[in-house]
Amino acid sequence: MQVILLERVAKLGQMGDVVDVKPGFARNYLLLQGKALTASKENIAAFEAQKAQLEARNLETKKEAEDLAERLGGQQFVVIRQASDGGNLYGSVSTRDAAETATEAGYSVDRKQVLIRTPIKELGLHEVEVHLHPEVMVTITLNVARSPEEAELQASGKSIQDLAAEEEAAAEFEIQELFDDIGAAQLDELEEPAAAPAEETAEEKASDDD
Repeated sequence: MQVILLERVAKLGQMGDVVDVKPGFARNYLLLQGKALTASKENIAAFEAQKAQLEARNLETKKEAEDLAERLGGQQFVVIRQASDGGNLYGSVSTRDAAETATEAGYSVDRKQVLIRTPIKELGLHEVEVHLHPEVMVTITLNVARSPEEAELQASGKSIQDLAAEEEAAAEFEIQELFDDIGAAQLDELEEPAAAPAEETAEEKASDDD
């Protein structure tokens, strides 16, 4: 199926290009989101008549996207989720979650602009792409944690596995100290000299003589 692109589409073409695509991709994505029109003579003629306006609008939206990209790029957002002790989430973090978290922080992001290339199913720091414009993309980081305190530790560079290892090491150290204290106490008892037998009193001696 042939369509004419109304904006740049990655790996497909630039604004004004007539390209061949699969019918399903055209209907469910390009046409649905207003990124293209079917390449009929009427639509091609209409595009040529509006080309200058479309290009001007594209430049304006690109400038707006670039301004937002300067503020948004590299930002880190905390997403609180329930997870197992091993760090596996009960569910996953979606594009909607990413968009809502960024929007709540003051950045206007739509879930359709977010691309999560690898499903987020565990705690930690995860990079996510935000396509603000066909020619403007930035990367943000989602700090997925069970609590704000845990998120703060992860932001400092510690993973959930590091935290678990530290807690296990601390517990083992406390147990070892306890055993050391018990061992030292038992050793003191063994080394303590036996008490000398008490001398018999005069009365006890007299009783023995009888």
